[in-house]
Amino acid sequence: MRKGRAIPPGTGGGTGPPAGPGTGPESGPSRSGSDPSRLLVRTGPGSGPESGPLSVSRSRRRLSRPAAGRPGPAVSAPAYDPGMAAPRRDTRGIVDAGELFARVRFRRREPAPALRPYLEHYWLIDWDLPEPYASHVVPHPSVNVVFQRHGDGRPPFGEVAGIGLGLFTQKLEGRGRVCGVQFRPGGFRPFAPGRPVADWTGRRLTLEEVFGPPADRTGADTDAGAGTGAGVGTGTGARAGDAVAAVLGPEDEDDEDARVAALDAYLLALGPRPDPQADLAMALVDRIRTDRAIRRVGDFARAEGLSVRVLQRLFAAYVGVGPKWIILRYRIHEALEHAETSRTVDWAALAADLGYADQAHLVRDFTATVGVPPTAYAQARSRRGNRPDRADRPGPADPPDRPLRDRARRAGTGPTPPAPDGPR
Repeated sequence: MRKGRAIPPGTGGGTGPPAGPGTGPESGPSRSGSDPSRLLVRTGPGSGPESGPLSVSRSRRRLSRPAAGRPGPAVSAPAYDPGMAAPRRDTRGIVDAGELFARVRFRRREPAPALRPYLEHYWLIDWDLPEPYASHVVPHPSVNVVFQRHGDGRPPFGEVAGIGLGLFTQKLEGRGRVCGVQFRPGGFRPFAPGRPVADWTGRRLTLEEVFGPPADRTGADTDAGAGTGAGVGTGTGARAGDAVAAVLGPEDEDDEDARVAALDAYLLALGPRPDPQADLAMALVDRIRTDRAIRRVGDFARAEGLSVRVLQRLFAAYVGVGPKWIILRYRIHEALEHAETSRTVDWAALAADLGYADQAHLVRDFTATVGVPPTAYAQARSRRGNRPDRADRPGPADPPDRPLRDRARRAGTGPTPPAPDGPR
């Protein structure tokens, strides 16, 4: 077996994610009161399928699980290079993307090269609306840092938005601006290594609650912050108020480069610490996103040379939700995109293509997530006419609301619980 770099344990303490999707037996950790990333490497040699550290070879990714003095099953694949990926141009996750883009100015921008291994992109939105509009998004399995200025009298603010488990809605009115940072799934923890990412899932917190005040971000060993409740970043950082002013401050429409530079400066000051386990988590989620053949967590874990429990613990520590939740979410994104962009959809064929047992399971998951059945959603979009979607302008959503769910209830087709045997 080729020698590899041992992946070090994570740091800090914390609990598992809030109860909800992604916390079942194949989806995420239980509330064990300890950092799941530590559990990845603390079992001793020969103590079972989860024993020993993960290894990653220098030239190619090679996952293995040593046990009882001999190598376990392994699989090789090209090393993941997130720095080569450009910002996405699809509209996956955005509900009624054409209607949104007709009302707001939406862009995606690349971060500084040093940040690209961890970030998907920046997303910028500006609006000046004569009447309120509610945007809806089915969130990606990504943490976002969001700087916001709304036209409702609230002062500008910044926050960390953990992965949203359900449909999220943001009401836009008057004139406003939002500048967001979408992290790669698995890429957030190097900026706040003191806590597992599952601690932020389903929550929205101030910047200082997650990264700590500037004086606390000294670059010291983050084990010192274990159990303190702070995210504890690894750099000196900037004060949250100063960052909000720098990112949102310029008023003219030609300030986009200045906003991007301010976002770069804020994140670089946090001093993200390279972490091979974060690299591994990002690579595994990317495979789920791009490979439709991945339908069962157990099969995926075996293909990667891991036990299901080790995979769950890695995802809790570095992604924030379990692998089963991610498989389901990406399939719903695909179904939503078909409903958005296709004039006619063979839902039975699509259900089979996405790995559902039958069409009814796809309909159930789609309705539970989006709030209306897929056929009703596609028909409503068709009646409005297909607006050209500007695919360079999507972004995440904010606090939850219920307009789509209420519409479904009035029609007698309200959401039902997701099928336990969705994509397999």
